[in-house]
Amino acid sequence: MNSKIKIILLEDNEKDTKEFENYINKRNDITLVGTTNSSNEAIILTKRVLPDIIILDLELHNGTGSGFDYLNNLKNIELDYKPLIIVTTNIVSNTIYDKLHKDFVDLIFYKKQTDYSPKLVIESAMLLIQTPTNNDNVIYTESKSEEKDEGLSNRINKELDLIGISYKHKGRDYMFDAIYYLLTNDNQDITVFQYLSKKYKLLTSSISRAIQTSINHTWRTTAIEDLRNNYTAQINYNTGVPTPTEFIYYIVKKLKN
Repeated sequence: MNSKIKIILLEDNEKDTKEFENYINKRNDITLVGTTNSSNEAIILTKRVLPDIIILDLELHNGTGSGFDYLNNLKNIELDYKPLIIVTTNIVSNTIYDKLHKDFVDLIFYKKQTDYSPKLVIESAMLLIQTPTNNDNVIYTESKSEEKDEGLSNRINKELDLIGISYKHKGRDYMFDAIYYLLTNDNQDITVFQYLSKKYKLLTSSISRAIQTSINHTWRTTAIEDLRNNYTAQINYNTGVPTPTEFIYYIVKKLKN
């Protein structure tokens, strides 16, 4: 990795905070860019430093707010990417766990489980945020058939042009490659974002962030009528714009029809 993975910690227990700090400081691939026991301060930190991973304690008895408050507020800020969200909690409840997953929480750790530790939390997060290590030596190259398929390339570019995706943004390149990959590979051994990560040697969060930035810019600058005519999928009312995954798969489905 060319840059360290950035982590924010929302935790009110001093002992737990210190243990996270000690473990993170032992590693050279991650960095703790902010710690707080306030859900409001955590939102401010998130907007300022754009972390790759957010670890939050659900109950902040010695702080202000709660993990729930943070998650609710996170829906209302315009992040141009999806960070990995991890919850740590003393609560055992399938109902609450289901709600957390609906709020886009990626991992939940019960603090009283026998093997719980900051090391377990961080290592589990790294397994999700990084591409599989057994593909580290794979080099992606354009096949001869891809090089010759100008027709498909033109169709993809036409769709992106109709919506108003700017060539000035790197996100457009990632969109194009993602759409092309999905249309020309029926049996994908890896996800589209893992493919892009390997091709460009970047974190999936960085690629997602660039695509989301391009989408956000488009939805601000393209005429509403053009967007309505050329992007007919339902959009999340909280954000008003599609996510990178929603956008990519919409174009793929449209081109397959």
